[in-house]
Amino acid sequence: MTSFHSGHVPGIQAGRRTIIKAGSSLALTAASGFPMLAQASPLFESILMFVPAAPGGGWDGTARSIEKAARDSGLVGSFQFENVGGAAGMVGLPRFVNQRKGMANALMVGGSVMVGGGITNKSPVTIKDVTPVARLTEEAGVLVVPSNSAIKNFKDFEQAIKANPKAVSVAGGSAGGTDHILLGMMLKAVGKNPREAAYVAFAGGGPANAAILGGQVSAGISGYSEFAEQIKAGRMRPIAVSGTTRIPGVDIPTLREQGMDVTAANWRGVFGAPAISAAQRDALVQLLTKMHASAAWKEVLQQRKWTDVFLAGDPFAKELAADIVATEIVLKDLGLA
Repeated sequence: MTSFHSGHVPGIQAGRRTIIKAGSSLALTAASGFPMLAQASPLFESILMFVPAAPGGGWDGTARSIEKAARDSGLVGSFQFENVGGAAGMVGLPRFVNQRKGMANALMVGGSVMVGGGITNKSPVTIKDVTPVARLTEEAGVLVVPSNSAIKNFKDFEQAIKANPKAVSVAGGSAGGTDHILLGMMLKAVGKNPREAAYVAFAGGGPANAAILGGQVSAGISGYSEFAEQIKAGRMRPIAVSGTTRIPGVDIPTLREQGMDVTAANWRGVFGAPAISAAQRDALVQLLTKMHASAAWKEVLQQRKWTDVFLAGDPFAKELAADIVATEIVLKDLGLA
């Protein structure tokens, strides 16, 4: 500094000015609610998030939740979304594989439905063609009937499918997906051929909800979050959940509790693009591991009643390979593989 007013001691004056300035900044920081410590730079400036489903469904909800948790935690600067729906992810998957090949900052949401979709559609491009990053959540299926249905409880449903499976139409997601597989397993459990299932596949939660509420089908199967609003409003009656335990905070008995030894859950996870390096995959694994540990993600799990089944990197890849083999067996029973 070169010019000062006479009579002041430069060092003290400058120091005081700095202290006042710092104090004002602290006051502003406290008032604004932002953390006082400087944020570390994000792990990724931007993520290209690909959702092989229409907006509003389970995969889209997972992708938007990842965005919120990762941005709230300062892990990612920005997200760009692309939604391409249809055929249990089999319309979007080839697009992701071809257009995002080798891109280190691309992620795709997928899950158990896509495993079945690849087998059922005999797709040349399957979940084997992307890079497993992390399994995040699991959501048990819930079996519902319209509130005015003659089917009052699970025993009624069980007797109805045992008497005539073709007379009990059940709405769910894509053919060969988790919902369809669950119905096939229930038919097998009551001694019927899974191929007799009167399964009605819908591309999204909205049309399935409308069909159930309109009485166009006898029942419906989906993840709890897809039906939660209608259940709370009393428009649908939940009669069983398909997990190994009850959904936390939701008082619906499992199939096992009601005498049917069947469990199934819809897992969701994220995948990197094909042809990325091991180091690039590890960076994505690190991003998802940090996001999973964040308070923002814990809040998402609680709000959406998703079960935390986090598994990343090589252990997830190994689990996925086993899941593909097991799914193929069930789909052969359904006549879809």
